[in-house]
Amino acid sequence: MAADVAPVAIVSVFWVIVGAIVPWFIPKGSQRGIIQAMLVITSISCYMFWLCTYMSQMYPLVGPSLNNHTVVAIEAYWK
Repeated sequence: MAADVAPVAIVSVFWVIVGAIVPWFIPKGSQRGIIQAMLVITSISCYMFWLCTYMSQMYPLVGPSLNNHTVVAIEAYWK
């Protein structure tokens, strides 16, 4: 799987909006700081989780294991 720019850019922009722009629009109140911190921490955590998952799919540590009969059948089907 080749790295594609579009999914990384779209997800990055989404989490930057959630973590850097949305906290500025939280109405003033006694819990404003807590809500802002929750948004920032959530956006960082979700983005890092998604990024690790996306990158692990690019270069998996363990590939699929097929027996010889299945490989021969796939090869015959693809010809």
